[in-house]
Amino acid sequence: MYIECVRVYSHPCLNDRQNVCESFSIALLKRFPSFCFRGRLRGNSHYSDALTRSTTGFKMPKPVNVRVTSMDAELEFAVQPSTTGKQLFDQVVKTIGLREIWYFGLQYMDSKGYLTWLKLDKKVSSQDVKKENPIQFRFRAKFFPEDVADELIQDITQKLFFMQVKDGILSDEIYCPPETAVLLASYSVQAKFGDFNKEVHRPGYLTSDRLLPQRVLDQHKLSREQWEERIQVWHEEHRGMLREDAMLEYLKIAQDLEMYGVNYFDIKNKKGTELWLGVDALGLNIYEKDDKLTPKIGFPWSEIRNISFNDKKFVIKPIDKKAPDFVFYAPRLRINKRILQLCMGNHELYMRRRKPDTIEVQQMKAQAREEKQQKQMERAQLESEKKRREAIEREKEQMEKEKQELMMRLYQFEEKTKKAEKDLQEQMQRAMQLEQERRLAEEEAARLETERQAALLAKEELARQAQDQLKSQEQLAAELAEHTARIALLEEAKRRKEEEAVTWQHRAQEAQDDLVKTREELHSVMTAPPLPPPPPAYEPDENELEDGEESNSSYSADLQTGVFHDHRNEEQRLTEAEKNERVQKQLLVSKTFQEY
Repeated sequence: MYIECVRVYSHPCLNDRQNVCESFSIALLKRFPSFCFRGRLRGNSHYSDALTRSTTGFKMPKPVNVRVTSMDAELEFAVQPSTTGKQLFDQVVKTIGLREIWYFGLQYMDSKGYLTWLKLDKKVSSQDVKKENPIQFRFRAKFFPEDVADELIQDITQKLFFMQVKDGILSDEIYCPPETAVLLASYSVQAKFGDFNKEVHRPGYLTSDRLLPQRVLDQHKLSREQWEERIQVWHEEHRGMLREDAMLEYLKIAQDLEMYGVNYFDIKNKKGTELWLGVDALGLNIYEKDDKLTPKIGFPWSEIRNISFNDKKFVIKPIDKKAPDFVFYAPRLRINKRILQLCMGNHELYMRRRKPDTIEVQQMKAQAREEKQQKQMERAQLESEKKRREAIEREKEQMEKEKQELMMRLYQFEEKTKKAEKDLQEQMQRAMQLEQERRLAEEEAARLETERQAALLAKEELARQAQDQLKSQEQLAAELAEHTARIALLEEAKRRKEEEAVTWQHRAQEAQDDLVKTREELHSVMTAPPLPPPPPAYEPDENELEDGEESNSSYSADLQTGVFHDHRNEEQRLTEAEKNERVQKQLLVSKTFQEY
């Protein structure tokens, strides 16, 4: 007999993989001295060498490679063809450290493509296992407890159930309403990440996790951010919950789902109607083909007297002998065998739960309680240490905050001091500027006062000058009026003189005309026969006449009146005095014009 452990992946419950595997190999050698066990952990040369030394000298028959995949690990073994299913199963559960083995089994795909549970009492090679290299097995929960909180003892058991149920919900093998799916997702997140911390769990921290069934995502058109926000709200509510407790809370909610822990099989009744047969921890249920949630007929284990099959026919006999037997038909004989195996296993667990715990279970529960108490103590210690650290951190933060506040206050005080000094300097400079401006203002005021006095003096002088000027203007106005009057008089005199000149010109012209006429008359007289001489008379000389006119002398002479007629009127002749007066006036006007 030969078993080889080739690869074992790590598991959280295995604190020391090397010691576990070495102890397991030594135990197998002591129990089965006739077979060889050889195994190794990849990356652990010490353990590989130890197992190689322990198996030296044994015959090495040709092994069969086996790969067992659990929910969180992948194991590879090399087994002898004579290895039974129980031997392989025992090696798996011991490798992963599982003691509640009655819930689990090894599942494989048979040659017909149906999932089948490995029979523990038969050889692995003799069963209808699909021939592969390595042969593939799945380590899964075959039976489910009625109450996970009371029946599941080990943390590893809870974790395996949690992962398998979660996978069933996410793959929609177990129907879950959207609201419940979100709540379960929050417990799943708590089990993975622990308490929510906004500094660590920033938006998008659930992007890579599959948390909701695709049916729920399709049913509600929400973005991934909106789903994450809803899950995060519940995640924050689970603060302080242990990861193991989060898994257990997940299972507590999941066990109330209608399809939880139910194995469904296609059957037909006597009429040929297609139905579903559901086998679970509490009994058998018959479902309509289009409804796996609500059973049409139920048979609790306590009301079933016998179950049997004959070929494809399966018979359920109630305890009440008066009640009719329920008969259905499976499509294949193998399905009836699987149904019977599941019924026997579930009924056995159903009866065991209603009996006192065995010594092994009591020891496991006691050990689990001790481990739980130890974990609680450790958690309390960790919480205390955490609180102490948090208190220290808070105190440190408070001190740092106070330090920062003091530094800020000091900085503000320095800034205020600098500002006060700056303001003081500015005020001093301003005072100096004001003083200088005051002096300049005083000087300006003095200058303005001087200018004002000068302006007053100038004003008085101007007033005096204005008064003098006014007087002068009045005098000038009087003089102007006087001259204007004189000019008017002179103009009037000029006009009269011009009129007189015109008059005299007319008179001179008349005199000239008279003279010409007189000459003509004289000429005519001279050319006439001589007349007797007149009496002697005085005839003034022409020059004397002209001189007499200028000197304004008066002469008298007898003129002949009979020879020519003198047209000049004696009344119109001017005396010499009048001529002199006229000349004086002309001279005066001429002098006045010369002055102006």
